[in-house]
Amino acid sequence: MSNYQLLLPKMGESVAEATIIKWLKNPGDYIEADEAVLEIATDKVDSEVPSPVAGKLTEQLFRVDDVVQVGSPIALIQVESPNGVSAPEPAKAAPVATPAPQPAASEQTTSNIPGIDQLENRSAASAQKPLQTGGSQSNKFYSPLVKSIAAQEGITIAQLDTIVGTGAEGRLTKEDLLAYLQNKNGSTSQAAVTIPQPLTQQQPAQQQYQPPVQQTEQPQATQQVAQPYGAPVQQPYPQQFMPPPGYPQMPYMVFQQIPQPVYYAVPGYPQPYPVQPEAQQPQPLAQPANKPAVSLSAGDEIVEMDRMRKLIAEHMVNSKQTAPHVTSFIEADVTNLVQWRDKNKQQFETRYGEKLTFTPIFVEAVANAIKAMPMINVSVSGTQIIKRKNINIGMATALPTGNLIVPVIRNADGLNLPALAKSVNDLANRARNNKLQPDEVKDGTFTITNVGTFGNVMGTPIINQPQVAILALGAIKKKPAVVETPSGDVIAIRHMMFLSLSYDHRVVDGSLGGSFIKKVTDYLESWDVNREA
Repeated sequence: MSNYQLLLPKMGESVAEATIIKWLKNPGDYIEADEAVLEIATDKVDSEVPSPVAGKLTEQLFRVDDVVQVGSPIALIQVESPNGVSAPEPAKAAPVATPAPQPAASEQTTSNIPGIDQLENRSAASAQKPLQTGGSQSNKFYSPLVKSIAAQEGITIAQLDTIVGTGAEGRLTKEDLLAYLQNKNGSTSQAAVTIPQPLTQQQPAQQQYQPPVQQTEQPQATQQVAQPYGAPVQQPYPQQFMPPPGYPQMPYMVFQQIPQPVYYAVPGYPQPYPVQPEAQQPQPLAQPANKPAVSLSAGDEIVEMDRMRKLIAEHMVNSKQTAPHVTSFIEADVTNLVQWRDKNKQQFETRYGEKLTFTPIFVEAVANAIKAMPMINVSVSGTQIIKRKNINIGMATALPTGNLIVPVIRNADGLNLPALAKSVNDLANRARNNKLQPDEVKDGTFTITNVGTFGNVMGTPIINQPQVAILALGAIKKKPAVVETPSGDVIAIRHMMFLSLSYDHRVVDGSLGGSFIKKVTDYLESWDVNREA
């Protein structure tokens, strides 16, 4: 047995670090190959880090909220050979007259990583014992768990090679294979419930970390100090909760009442926990000087912002403080566009395999308007205006958690409608399933947000810094409207919608902002009803 160093993987070309937000496995837990060990986050995107090897987690090298550099070790995993004993040393080759070639620098560095020999032995064993493939073999690596499921289901290596993997470096995971089997058979594979996961003899039972408030036995103080009920007494940090070397020890405060047991102080609550009867209520803890007291009525609840909501709040406040916002509104008659989509959406999906929503049409209209008025596609740096060469359009996407993320369609002006529909659907689906990559939410030059999704007819959106404009699209409603005809004006039922453009008045004046939103409207109103899907 040896320890394998789990490294923080590379998550994008421009991403150099990530923050640990949650450990999914604790020391002592058994981990399967390709099973997620922890969750990490960059500026906006959260993702999981899987283990490429099976074994027992022996040590977490970082705590929650620590910032870790890409490529740094984050955990140690004790790995074993398949039969439960240490892998034997490979036989040494007989000496030859010619000297052996020196390994490259990268190979020398890799060979020094603890546990790398187990990966090499696993790969070698997999190469020597391939699945039944009908005469063909694959260079791809598949974990023993994946191979076991494939063998039970009669899946060949050639078939495995055709399945797209979502694991590290495109590796095929158990979930990928089970999803493939479910789509193929119409029901969940029996392999999902028949594969045991026993611990080996060398692996102790899983240990779960218990926070102080859950302990039935209170830690012993070095000396018993009689204090009035509610007065804090500082005691030594319990040995079982000592932080790792190099981390500062936080004050360990308890509340005592002789002969009552010790109660722990819960940060943010006005009394020790658990609560005593009203006659014995301790005095409230003093509120921090920099946090004003919050008065709560009966039934009120305090909900702490999650990490993404804190980032959104900071970003929105920064935008309002940075740019003087102006919003222009315009109403568009999109009757021809709505009728064309209703007529062609089924043919479009059959031909291209993508649903045709209004979003790719709006993206196409905005991209064409930006090409005609490029000064809306800029950003500001002090007194300098930076004209962006690429037209990268972000689309605000609501998440199931209630938060918001803005994936970016790069070079939108160079994509036709089918390509835009594919990009829009792919980014939106992966955003809602937390599968976006960090590079897919950066470098946007203009943003659109569809408030009509929630039935809103208009809105005043906040600019997505460092951009200078954002377009809100309202709901499409049927309304009576005046229509000009060669015979005179008539009132007809038309499909109408509002567009709202917020822009940075430091660099975008009313003439440019108003002309731009009118340009987008003209494009939508003049939609060719004879256009091919």
